[in-house]
Amino acid sequence: MTETLERPRIHVLSTHLANQIAAGEVVERPLSVVKELVENSLDAQATAIDVEVEQGGIRLIRIRDNGCGIHEADLALALKRHATSKIKTSDDLHRVQSLGFRGEALPSIASIARVTLRSLYEGAARACQVKSDGSDDISAPEPAAHPQGTTVEVRDLFFNTPGRRKFLKAEKTEFSHIETSLKRIALSRFDVAFSLSHNQRPVFNLPRADSQEQQLKRVAQICGQSFVDHALQIDFAAGSLRLWGWTGLPAFSRSQADMQYFYVNGRAVKDKVVSHAVRQAYQDVLFHGRHPVYVLYLEIEPALVDVNVHPTKHEVRFRDSRSVHEFIYRIVHDTIAGVSPADHQSPYINLQQDAHSITESVSRGDSGYAARASSPFISRSSDAQQSMPLKVKEQLADYAALYGRIVSHGRDEQSAQDIPPLGFAVAQIHGIYILAENGQGLVIVDMHAAHERITYERLKSAFDENSVRSQPLLVPISIAVSENEVKLAEQHRDIFEALGFLVEPMGKETLVIRQVPSILRDADAGSLLRDVLSDIVVHGDSQRIRREINELLATMACHGSVRANRKLTLPEMNALLRDMEQTERSGQCNHGRPTWIQLDMRQLDKMFLRGQ
Repeated sequence: MTETLERPRIHVLSTHLANQIAAGEVVERPLSVVKELVENSLDAQATAIDVEVEQGGIRLIRIRDNGCGIHEADLALALKRHATSKIKTSDDLHRVQSLGFRGEALPSIASIARVTLRSLYEGAARACQVKSDGSDDISAPEPAAHPQGTTVEVRDLFFNTPGRRKFLKAEKTEFSHIETSLKRIALSRFDVAFSLSHNQRPVFNLPRADSQEQQLKRVAQICGQSFVDHALQIDFAAGSLRLWGWTGLPAFSRSQADMQYFYVNGRAVKDKVVSHAVRQAYQDVLFHGRHPVYVLYLEIEPALVDVNVHPTKHEVRFRDSRSVHEFIYRIVHDTIAGVSPADHQSPYINLQQDAHSITESVSRGDSGYAARASSPFISRSSDAQQSMPLKVKEQLADYAALYGRIVSHGRDEQSAQDIPPLGFAVAQIHGIYILAENGQGLVIVDMHAAHERITYERLKSAFDENSVRSQPLLVPISIAVSENEVKLAEQHRDIFEALGFLVEPMGKETLVIRQVPSILRDADAGSLLRDVLSDIVVHGDSQRIRREINELLATMACHGSVRANRKLTLPEMNALLRDMEQTERSGQCNHGRPTWIQLDMRQLDKMFLRGQ
């Protein structure tokens, strides 16, 4: 006799079980608890936040702030799901200005840990507390001793979900995640003091950073002094967008993308559009396999960005991602391009045994950029690069092979103020390196790498000035694509036309390429078109065609530049130095290698033990 299986019926989950399910999304590990609770403190307008952790956050997480507090009548409600003070209507959801707004964090935490919530509401006569033991039961408010603000104690995390606890890493690893997360938050709010202790031992204490000097000190504490010494300052606004912060010099890069901090309206995010825009801005100057470093802040009208994308709120969605991408790309790109040897009054590069570990120490110099007196950063606005007032005595007319002019000089007649940033050539070594003397000491230039960058920038300028020349195809190329890609090609037709492509739809799932840029006539146009469409889908924009063009120009520049073992006269060497001083991105060749280094007198004296 066949046994009949009973079909399951639909039923409503208990509140406690629903909270535990939600906790699986919100509370992945102890750092998730710290992040959510610290963001609540920031939303409560706290100016000081203390975080105490024991056993990597598994045994105890205690967060105390001096914010506005929670009203006695709302304490128990704060541990209920979907209870929040931050939004009321659907219109508020479209203009979220707070870090938290879902009303899920506290109840999710309370469902998988023992929670005590203490608070003194601003203006209230007494403080109160409520407790939760990981069940639906929440104690009634009772009097407690507490100063202005709120304290949340989270004990025995995942005590009632042992399966989740098994997936946690070692105590040291879990605490490392907490420390990293709190530092990332601390970079977003200079007006708030942060402290962190682990197992009752202080880890760091970051006071409020109201002045420029204090802000730089906090950045140095979190990112390291080297970042401060190798960063370019950005501050530019246009319309509803403002980008400010600091981005590293190309020579100061990392083997991993572990020093990239980006904030949208004060919220730390990891966004594909943003990271792609910055990466594209560095593509011409970064050594292969290296990653840029930056601490950047984007301010945008809240209605133009959707933060309600993921429970962890790490992701955002821009209403006009293409405009945001172009805005970020253009500012970072122009900032890097604007750095010239004139900005490096006492630079030097430490060449480590690891060829990838290249750092450059930069301090301010007299330039066309508004450097702040209290900051070691190079400040860069969006103004066009200014020509440099080089006081060179004489010009010669014979530099055809090097695309430039030959400059002679009489160093005996030059005062210290008249010496150009890269100085004057004194010798050439093995037909590869130029030695020059400037006001700080010795400059060493890789002549091929330097001339390669000069030639490359001139080719790009000539290409842009003459506009993109297109070549009609005798036999148009037909490409099978999806219906959505056909619509994208029509919608972004201006991108293709600006770069010399003529792309037209031929049916619902077919595109035809009728003309291509002349310089890309031998390229695989079909594959390139598909890649561009893919970029537009993911990032809202594409630099792929331009990158293909630049790669060809870079190859031309490499073959057209002065080669190793070529003997140059002193006037020719000086002409190359003057061209470097007026060329964008002249600090790196087309492959991201440095073109010059500085050894100041202090370093030279140290090498020879002078003054020891």
